[in-house]
Amino acid sequence: MKKADIGLIGLAVMGQNLVLNMADHGYRVAVFNRTTSKVDDFIKGPAQGTDIIGTYSMEELVATLQTPRKVMLMVKAGEVVDHFIDMLVPLLEPGDVIIDGGNSHYPDTTRRTAYLKQKGLRFIGTGVSGGEEGARFGPSIMPGGNPEAWPLVKDIFQAVSAKVDGEPCCQWVGQDGAGHFVKMVHNGIEYGDMQLICEAYSLMEHALGMNCDQMQQVFEHWNSGVLDSYLIDITKDILAMKDEDGEPLVDKILDTAGQKGTGKWTGISALDLGVPLTLIGESVFARVLSSLKDERVTASAILGPRPEGSLAKSLSDDDREGYIDALRDALYASKIISYAQGFMLMAEAAKDFGWQLNYGEIALMWRGGCIIRSTFLGNIKEAYDNNPALINLALDSFFSEALKTAEAGWRKAVILAVDSGIPAPAFSSALAYFDGYRSQRLPANLLQAQRDYFGAHTYERLDKKRGEFFHTDWTGHGGKVASTTYEV
Repeated sequence: MKKADIGLIGLAVMGQNLVLNMADHGYRVAVFNRTTSKVDDFIKGPAQGTDIIGTYSMEELVATLQTPRKVMLMVKAGEVVDHFIDMLVPLLEPGDVIIDGGNSHYPDTTRRTAYLKQKGLRFIGTGVSGGEEGARFGPSIMPGGNPEAWPLVKDIFQAVSAKVDGEPCCQWVGQDGAGHFVKMVHNGIEYGDMQLICEAYSLMEHALGMNCDQMQQVFEHWNSGVLDSYLIDITKDILAMKDEDGEPLVDKILDTAGQKGTGKWTGISALDLGVPLTLIGESVFARVLSSLKDERVTASAILGPRPEGSLAKSLSDDDREGYIDALRDALYASKIISYAQGFMLMAEAAKDFGWQLNYGEIALMWRGGCIIRSTFLGNIKEAYDNNPALINLALDSFFSEALKTAEAGWRKAVILAVDSGIPAPAFSSALAYFDGYRSQRLPANLLQAQRDYFGAHTYERLDKKRGEFFHTDWTGHGGKVASTTYEV
């Protein structure tokens, strides 16, 4: 029997669809699942008529593979990945490749890369984005790990990935945990994009008094302009969906949001690396706040509900259109800030971990197949193609002009939220970052004085050389001894 090109463990939805995608592109795949009945169901069901090989033990799976063997894990992140790696190690030979295609935390990928290298095995930790549809017809794939493994899987990965202008949405990201780090940032940006859309929706509904049909038309219009994206596209479809009684289905969905942790990881990494990832952080906290449904209902009775509809009743059609344009500007400008912060985080991680990240290629990888795919990403690629050393997307001429053009509408949208008592933490935090980033002087001088006052943490002076530190005896009895913990 002809040997398989690659083996895959884990036949949940993503695993099954990725296998079928590989088979469509001419690759012979062997599959295994811990619950072996799933192997039978898959072979007799979706894989029927293909040359996909079903196996019923790890030993049988490995025996079907041509050398160097390539085994991909599509299992739950965490201990399960380590469990399967431990089972595979004694069955494989030096030079074989193990691939983790789940949403693993990047430090785990770095650890696994080093561990398997000691065993003579090559490891890839790769982000796979696009959900079940992406896995079936072309995901965005972000591989990292041991560079020696990349040539062995490159043809398969690029064949099954999404394509934009003929280019595969899959390139080598970097060593160790780089691939999973970039996927983590992708997911954090996804949190931000979704929260921004929800804030625009909330303001249209509660401040402007618009119904789902009217909002659907707005999102359909937005999807043909600078906001053209997968998430805007599905939002218009969601707003158009009616329940059995003819009422909008979205209005009947409980307003508590779930999360799987990648947004939280992104925020923690930003704190560890000292990057002001404010919008994504607020997006994570917005989901957490939404989960406090019972508390919010109680608080509404005690603190008073927000004012509803007072502005909407007095708006003319022209006024409403003006506010809708402002919301578009706020969404677009805030989206720019979110991506600028995300790319700042990747740049700081690259510096800290010694990775060589190609930011233009990363933007290209996100242009197709993934949840945050949008026309907008082409502009990001152009920005980094024009200046690979760009320190912040907001400083690129295209994006700086876009921010300036959108600024008035952005402020109008935030004021609308504040005046209407409608939370818009992502719009607001993005605007605060914009104002802070372009400020030549911030009130941190007072903050440093406070720190020096209570903790002798020292400060620098405008009229002295940078790097020269001073301490003041603010109380007259604190002495001249300064703390050495300036950075605390």
